[in-house]
Amino acid sequence: MPKKSERLTALPAGLVPLLSQREIETYYGVSDWQILQWIKQGMPVAPFAGRQRRFDITEVRDWMAAQDPESSHLVAV
Repeated sequence: MPKKSERLTALPAGLVPLLSQREIETYYGVSDWQILQWIKQGMPVAPFAGRQRRFDITEVRDWMAAQDPESSHLVAV
């Protein structure tokens, strides 16, 4: 039986997974409170048929860059 790590496959071209709130917190190195503040300010939340929020990282990056173009170079990659 192959290990789980050996079963990983690449996503089809152009397909980007939606990130959970915890993953966005980790990505930007902020708290859950900060994410909630950003959502109140208009950070895009992707439609998701579940109880948790999901985020399209491309939309979030674009939103972050639009909020403060001068510090867009500070956005995590």
